[in-house]
Amino acid sequence: MARCTQLPAWQVLQEHQWEIARQHMRDLFSADTQRFERYSIRLDDLLFDYSKNRITDKTLEHLFELARQVGLQEKITAMFRGDKINNTERRAVLHTALRNRSNRPVLVDGVDVMPGINRVLEQMRIFSNAIRSHEWRGYTGKPISDVVHIGIGGSDLGPKMVVKALTPYCRPELKVHFVSNVDEADLVETIKNLNRETTLFIVASKTFTTQETMTNALSAREWFMAGVDGKEAIAKHFVAVSTNAEKVEAFGIDTKNMFEFWDWVGGRYSLWSAIGLPIAVAVGMENFELLLTGAHKVDEHFRTEPLESNIPVLMGLLGIWYNNFFGAQTQAILPYDQYLDFLADHLQQADMESNGKSVDIEGKRLDYDTGPVIFGQAGTNGQHAFYQLIHQGSKLIPCDFLAAARSHHHLGGHHEALLSNFIAQTEALMRGKTTEEAKVELVAEGVPEDQLDMLAMAKTFPGNKPSNSFLYQSLDPETLGVLIALYEHKVFVQGSVWNINSFDQMGVELGKQLAKTVLKDMTGDESVTSHESSTNGLLNYYKSLR
Repeated sequence: MARCTQLPAWQVLQEHQWEIARQHMRDLFSADTQRFERYSIRLDDLLFDYSKNRITDKTLEHLFELARQVGLQEKITAMFRGDKINNTERRAVLHTALRNRSNRPVLVDGVDVMPGINRVLEQMRIFSNAIRSHEWRGYTGKPISDVVHIGIGGSDLGPKMVVKALTPYCRPELKVHFVSNVDEADLVETIKNLNRETTLFIVASKTFTTQETMTNALSAREWFMAGVDGKEAIAKHFVAVSTNAEKVEAFGIDTKNMFEFWDWVGGRYSLWSAIGLPIAVAVGMENFELLLTGAHKVDEHFRTEPLESNIPVLMGLLGIWYNNFFGAQTQAILPYDQYLDFLADHLQQADMESNGKSVDIEGKRLDYDTGPVIFGQAGTNGQHAFYQLIHQGSKLIPCDFLAAARSHHHLGGHHEALLSNFIAQTEALMRGKTTEEAKVELVAEGVPEDQLDMLAMAKTFPGNKPSNSFLYQSLDPETLGVLIALYEHKVFVQGSVWNINSFDQMGVELGKQLAKTVLKDMTGDESVTSHESSTNGLLNYYKSLR
């Protein structure tokens, strides 16, 4: 298959970029009073406004043609069909099956996976209901008050983000905590005020061998057993999300309380699976299923909608436009919702672990840029941190803004102030402020003429900074499912254009492998000489401080 950079549409886009680079969005809006109506899409109550982008109809035509030339629609079909598109690990990619609310058969190696998915969902329902109804009790007969989820990466970020986002749907008397870092401070600070009699741990590790997760799980078990007589109590306070029944049982967990997931579920796409067990416990299985429903709605949209009106396709292609034709290296995720404070963290992994690749699916080295650096923070806090760089810095940073029209709370004036900033920031990034406009303002303020030029330049905003806006009625479980799935499919679109495997993560492994060797070298007092000078020096200095 020809590289994307060799396709006719890519060559046309390179030429077209020169034309667009000379145009300002101010002028595009002035010339077209219907620009918002033409460049926005509604999916139920969600509005996706992409009108504040450096695009024209020609730009979109060329981007859609690029999508056709890379066979995007065929790749979408292959993923939903269960083809083994994760070619390095020879696996299907079927996180979409986990939220397949239509219950249509989905085949992997000729076997329908839906009965197994439905079985685990029912197991999750029974367990989460038992915790929430106080039917499940600890070894002394007291109900569970605190659930500690131990995982890392996709087994931590997704569930943690969702539980925080759906805080208004949680019960205050049932607290869900997350521990991921092997740094002991994470576990110690989480459990130090908990009661052993009323605490339950969920240990999430597919193999039950993940170093960070199992180190934390073993320490949690040690903490628990310090105040308990008899190992049989472990079964009342530990459950597992894993596929390794032997190791789960050896840990002391009753395998009846082991929740299964499958190798066609990538970690960063796993919150829809039993990895989402803490979500079901926190908000109830009904709300977890609404989360699945929202994601399934997007799956159907992505699978069936024409390219021209397909929101994840547009998100992905606009990212390609800035990444590969304008040299943008980053993407900002800016939710104007404190409950979405962990959204950027989750999307960092979903995007950067998926598309942080430098070889294509055939193993050939790439000569073009792939995934951007994802960062962000909840508004309005981010405005007082890094927006200065976005507005007046020398880098082009495309931004996604997200907000709900309705708040879960009713403090007078707060939500209106929040939403006014959400809308104003997109306008400011697009419009900017010319030097002449700045001078008029300064003159009106009485600024002396000898300072006018200098201050006017400092107050000039170039504008022409692209952004997408997502506006929806409220942040409920279904809407959250919609938002997460939109970004998952955006990542797939971009990986498809770049012809990379978005579903393996080989880059995670090398440091973990070397850490095992380094850990052995840390024991003993003898000087280490088996590495190059820097690693030897760090190890030996650590030993001297120890």
